[in-house]
Order: sequence, then C-alpha cells, then structure tokens
Amino acid sequence: MSAAFLLTRIVLSFNDRSEDLRGELSAAALSPDGSLWVGSDEFLTLERLSPIEPGIYGNHQAFSLADFVDLCNRDDEIDIEGMDCANHYLWLTGSHSTKRKKPKGKKPEKDIKRLSETKTDVNRYILARIPIVGDTPFKSCSHPHDPDLQLSAACLQTEGESNILIAALAEDPHLAPFIASGLPSKDNGLDIEGLAVCGDRLFLGLRGPVLRGWAIILEIEIAETEPGILTLKELGKDGRHYRKYFVDLHGLGVRELCWYGEDLLILAGPTMALAGYTRLFRLKNALDLDEDSLFSQDNDRLELLFDLPFTPDRDNAEGLALFPCLGHENALLVVYDSPDANRKLGESAVFADVFRLP
Repeated sequence: MSAAFLLTRIVLSFNDRSEDLRGELSAAALSPDGSLWVGSDEFLTLERLSPIEPGIYGNHQAFSLADFVDLCNRDDEIDIEGMDCANHYLWLTGSHSTKRKKPKGKKPEKDIKRLSETKTDVNRYILARIPIVGDTPFKSCSHPHDPDLQLSAACLQTEGESNILIAALAEDPHLAPFIASGLPSKDNGLDIEGLAVCGDRLFLGLRGPVLRGWAIILEIEIAETEPGILTLKELGKDGRHYRKYFVDLHGLGVRELCWYGEDLLILAGPTMALAGYTRLFRLKNALDLDEDSLFSQDNDRLELLFDLPFTPDRDNAEGLALFPCLGHENALLVVYDSPDANRKLGESAVFADVFRLP
C-alpha cells in the first residue's frame, strides 16, 4: 500500500446557498464534455457544474429528476448514492434502503421512541439513466453520432413500493433476511452506495450488509423492454438476475465504485454510523468476472491502494470520478459528505480533492 498523494484541490461553486447541498454531496461523475455532475442525499435534482477556469467548477444548474423519469412522489428524498457516465447516459442509483429516525435531543422519552421507528422513502428505490448530449440532459434524443438511434431516459421496473432488483434479492440466501426484516441502512441493512457502468453491465456496491467482514458487489445486466422501462437480464444457467462478488475490505462496506480501465476502484468505509478510516481498493480485471466470486486479501486481484486522510466525524468520502490533472490522465476526484469547515469556501462553495492513482 502506498500513501495517499494529494495532487490538488478544486473548487465546486454552487448557486444555492443551502448548506444541505454542499454539505451532503454523495456521488460524482464527469461527462465527456468536461461537466461535473454531482448528487446529494437530500435533493430531488441532479447538479451540473462546468469548468469556468483552472481548478474551479461553477455555472451551477440543477435539473429535476422528475422532468426525465417517473418518481413515486415529489416529497421523499432519492438518496442518490452512485453515479456514472457511459455511452451518452448519466446513470444514478438511490440507496434502496430504509432509515431509522434520529433522536432530536429534546425529550428522552420521545427520542427513545424515535429510535424504534423506521421509514421507507419509496423514491430511494430508483435506478435510472438519463441521456446526456454535450452538457444537456434529455428525456429522449437522437444519438449524437447515429441519428437513427434513439436515446431515452428510463428506470428499472418498479414492483410495489420497490423494484424488480429488490424482488430478486428477496430470494437470495445472503440478502433475503436483511430485506425481509427491513433493517435500516445505518444498522448494517441493505444499502446501495456504489455504481459503475460498462455497456449494459451495472456493478452495484453495497455499504451493507457486511457479512462477517465481507462486503458485497452485485452485477446486473439491463435491457429496455418498453420506452422508459428497464428490466433485468438472466445471468448464468440458473436463471438468476444478478451475480455476487464478495470482497474483503477489512470489514468495511462499499461507499462508491469507479472504473479504472478494466479494473474497479472501490471506495470502502464504515457501514455503521461511526467514524472510521476510508480506504481505496482496486479489483483487477473486474470485467472478466462471469460467476459468483470471493476475493480475500490474499488474492492478488484485490489490492489496497491507499487510505484517505481521516478527520473524525467530518470529510466523509462519498463520490469518485476519474479526473485528468497536472499531467495525470487518470487522477481520482473525491467529493465529501459532511465537509470540514476548512473545506468550505464562502457561502456556497466547497473544495473537492484530487489524488494521484498508483
């Protein structure tokens, strides 16, 4: 393992003065035109930032997701936790998780009751794609290099108050107990926090559950069965709609995924609500995987690259994107939830970090 080497920091400047936006960034993706797209835990929008001068992204514009795909309602948060750009689409995933109410610190008896209550925000069960041409998202448009090919926004098919992925996982021997119990995300419940896309193949990293120290990455393949609706392809001879890859991340869960050639970069952090180290791993030749697999620390395909700087209860690394920087074609941009006060700039800007990749 090498030490983390910080190449530089870049400024993300938002129009909105809301502390919730710059304070709760949870996903990032760089589109081919150079725009930086970020998502937040609390918003129903996608945020686009454009390069305005070296080291500064601004001209912030927010796009309502409801303008492109059907949401269950306009009230529940989506909890965007993963984003990626591939083949003129911006992909995003919600956490697919339930949540436990937080104590408010006013009346102990009410706080004790709140800790017994869980909630499901149905908008969290979203896995969607939106066409991006240049710096503009569309509900539907022609492919920029093939006018006969239509690009269309679409979501994974819903089923009840969730979707067909959750329905498939509800029969899984490892994950079914967590889905059936409705265990919240911060209690080691099901929580999708990573997304990496290659063609029709989607890799989903689970922050939880972590099973006896082993984190899980799911792979699915999608197809559009009708306009706006994505379904799951069968994978393997048993007709299952997903594959599972178990990775030993030193007891940590997956917080984000990012392609590095054919390797998969894995941002790993605590699955529970606690302060702990965040580490970057590389799973080599991930695109070669075609069956359920398990990768221990002794397996030369799983490599610990470096630990990110640790600030207790602040600077929680959440989003990753490959980023050209200072002569490095592929450095790593990292955006943070709960940024430290020193990371904030003025009333509406925040610094993101760019690290050298080994």
